[in-house]
Amino acid sequence: MSAQHELIYSKMNYMLIGIGALLVVAGFFLMAGGGNELGPDGYAYEFDESIYSFRRLTVAPIVIMLGFITVAVAILKKFKRPE
Repeated sequence: MSAQHELIYSKMNYMLIGIGALLVVAGFFLMAGGGNELGPDGYAYEFDESIYSFRRLTVAPIVIMLGFITVAVAILKKFKRPE
């Protein structure tokens, strides 16, 4: 058995997988945030309109999908290895 192990993907593939994973995490952070704060009886006293913000409904899902697409491309595309 050889002491030298060869990786399945090139360095570029692994970099793209990392970038895609960071995009997915960033998208979930963009989607997160406070919502309605519940009172002691378990009901919300005031409705918080920020749950319908442009960032949460549009930007965050687009960033997450870009992350998933980036990871898929990184897995499927074969980049040339440096000689």
